[in-house]
Amino acid sequence: MEEQRSQYQTPLTSRYASKEMSFLFSEKHKFVTWRKLWLHLAKAEQELGLIITDEQIQELEEHIEDIDFDVVSSYEKKLKHDVMAHIHAFQDKCSTAGSIIHLGATSAYVQDNADLISLKKGLDLLILGIGRCVQRLSKFAEEYKDLPTLGYTHLQPAQLTTVGKRACLWIQDLLIDELNLTRLRDGLRFRGIKGATGTQASFLVLFKGDHEKVKRLDKRVAELAGFEKTFAVTGQTYPRKIDCDIISALSSLGSTLHKLCTDIRLLASFKEIEEPFEKSQIGSSAMPYKRNPMRSERCCSLARHLMTLVMNPLQTASVQWMERTLDDSANRRITLSEAFLTADAALRILQNISEGIVVYPKIIESRIAQELPFLVTENIIMVMVEAGGNRQECHEKIRVLSQEAGNQVKMFGMQNNLMAKIREDPYFAPIYGQLSRLEDPKSFIGRAPEQVTEFLEEEVYPVLQKYEGKLEGAVDLHV
Repeated sequence: MEEQRSQYQTPLTSRYASKEMSFLFSEKHKFVTWRKLWLHLAKAEQELGLIITDEQIQELEEHIEDIDFDVVSSYEKKLKHDVMAHIHAFQDKCSTAGSIIHLGATSAYVQDNADLISLKKGLDLLILGIGRCVQRLSKFAEEYKDLPTLGYTHLQPAQLTTVGKRACLWIQDLLIDELNLTRLRDGLRFRGIKGATGTQASFLVLFKGDHEKVKRLDKRVAELAGFEKTFAVTGQTYPRKIDCDIISALSSLGSTLHKLCTDIRLLASFKEIEEPFEKSQIGSSAMPYKRNPMRSERCCSLARHLMTLVMNPLQTASVQWMERTLDDSANRRITLSEAFLTADAALRILQNISEGIVVYPKIIESRIAQELPFLVTENIIMVMVEAGGNRQECHEKIRVLSQEAGNQVKMFGMQNNLMAKIREDPYFAPIYGQLSRLEDPKSFIGRAPEQVTEFLEEEVYPVLQKYEGKLEGAVDLHV
């Protein structure tokens, strides 16, 4: 432990990401997957007639997870080639099967196919993470679907909406992300067995020119790895545009998370809502009264990092000359893992927030009271005209009174007394009896409650139904 603390560790694994996602991009998972791919290749080659014995297959199976990383490191230091280092270390464990490990393959067979397996599993985890957030926020939206609140355009008070309707805007963005990631996962293909430049020449030699067997080998290895389709053509690697598409979708998810948590941070500054705040949590080392929205701030921080990562795969894909260049390797080792770990970490934080959002209806009510008199004026004009008044004359009366009330608020910090001024003005006597009805905040929220119900029933619940039984469990953030 002391040695670990003397070396840099990524906070993504030490502080933020889930154990599942951290394991998925660990060396253990990666290199066990390599060995499984060598096993899949040997099995498929045996099925199609190459002389590989059952004993050899069994020996490979017995040593799948038996990796001596010290031995691997010594081989790599000598050979300067990670795949060959692992082949030699695997061969040391398999005295009988060593000779058929990696038969006909190139390094990209294990490297790229293992990456595709990890990307697919990673998308599975992130899709469920989105589902959990959607589920929690849906309950929140339903609970507060008819609670009026100030809407904001340009971050200035606008027409009323409801707390639940605003949450539906967040949910809708998350549903777009769920759709994007699901499409990518379901359309993800396997590189398969393509050889050094994608021509499958080495496998055609192994099978003595039998093209059908080479095609069947490609399909069978993909099936053993859990994929239905392979790329019809590749260079040495799978198309690096796949990395672009996936990281682009994760960056888009980052924008969703940043916008959502920024909204929460702004609303917290208005004291309308708050993220969960634990009993012993400290908001500030200097100001003990502070209740800072640190979860939302952290989510925004991670989301911002996630959004920046898309430039790496774009530039990498653009410089893959001809059949491939190796300047993709080091970049991808960092970028792919960081993108998935960051997305996972941010979703965990959002889930934690959405499981305990606190709403303060009285604060919301008081903020509405400051702005509602101005919002009521348009309806007052219409009612006055119905009562026989002149529209322009009424407009001028309200303009003058509104300026006076606004001046009281801005210059002297007083409450908005526009409605009191209207009640005192005999010009508005014909509608005195209707003013209380016109001031009801719920008369200004339009179809917001109905929109929430319709949105949840028509758009949200059908998506959540796909993940029934898979969205349980609360997130316990350890920092």
